[in-house]
Amino acid sequence: MSLHGKRKEIYKYEAPWTVYAMNWSVRPDKRFRLALGSFVEEYNNKVQLVGLEEESSEFICRNTFDHPYPTTKLMWIPDTKGVYPDLLATSGDYLRIWRVSDTDTRLECLLNNNKNSDFCAPLTSFDWNEVDPNLLGTSSIDTTCTIWGLETGQVLGRVNLVSGHVKTQLIAHDKEVYDIAFSRAGGGRDMFASVGADGSVRMFDLRHLEHSTIIYEDPQHHPLLRLCWNKQDPNYLATMAMDGMEVVILDVRVPCTPVARLNNHRACVNGIAWAPHSSCHICTAADDHQALIWDIQQMPRAIEDPILAYTAEGEINNVQWASTQPDWISICYNNCLEILRV
Repeated sequence: MSLHGKRKEIYKYEAPWTVYAMNWSVRPDKRFRLALGSFVEEYNNKVQLVGLEEESSEFICRNTFDHPYPTTKLMWIPDTKGVYPDLLATSGDYLRIWRVSDTDTRLECLLNNNKNSDFCAPLTSFDWNEVDPNLLGTSSIDTTCTIWGLETGQVLGRVNLVSGHVKTQLIAHDKEVYDIAFSRAGGGRDMFASVGADGSVRMFDLRHLEHSTIIYEDPQHHPLLRLCWNKQDPNYLATMAMDGMEVVILDVRVPCTPVARLNNHRACVNGIAWAPHSSCHICTAADDHQALIWDIQQMPRAIEDPILAYTAEGEINNVQWASTQPDWISICYNNCLEILRV
């Protein structure tokens, strides 16, 4: 995308509501496309699909659709070759898979794990397996993680193309589970980790679900909210505690002892994103309006300062590093999305 020589470093989009969830499309033919989820404290929420127009070099909203409750996360199918249908997943009260076309977005399937109850346990997060895009994992406040299998059939008329079933459900933590992420280790299909309100990071293997490994426990037993695997080196992951101002880097080969602590933020950290192309760069974003990029090459020596800092005009709720365009990072704050060239 040449953008006709007008190589701006920052592009901004203003949504009609507070932006919380956000994700870059990975399809090769949809480069500067992102999905945004509203954060409105009521039932009716929205998802917008926005794209950068080459001619005007402005973001435009291509599509808006309704979503019950705010999306806790949204994610495009990790399909770098463009061979699967153009799917988007969202989590909230349930996991939903949406099919995106040029004209509209329609619900393909709603995945609900407790059919026999009138109550649903809200989903805090989910992850879509990059090696096998027919696998997704969800985390819930009911202490469980669920691994879902997707079937994507052929389009026959208006019949829904995608269906899903529970592959396995497990009690992952003693309290609420706040995040789940598949690891690239061991083939990238069977290993995943989760974090939760009990303050632990736990690792699971779909081939041996009878036991899990505790990789880390917060010394004060503060809830851990996010976990993020290094994209190049499957030994490293990052996590952060609720209301915490630091990000902890862990090495699964050395359980329970952080290899680094990134603690330049002056308010609570809300987001973590590893570089897609480098094992030693990570971006953190926080309520202090700052997005910081760190070089952690010198671990286990202390990492004193970030190598890049960007100050936004508000508290940054989320940060995403574009997996197929490593020189672009997106942040959202208030009702704004910004993409930054790094």
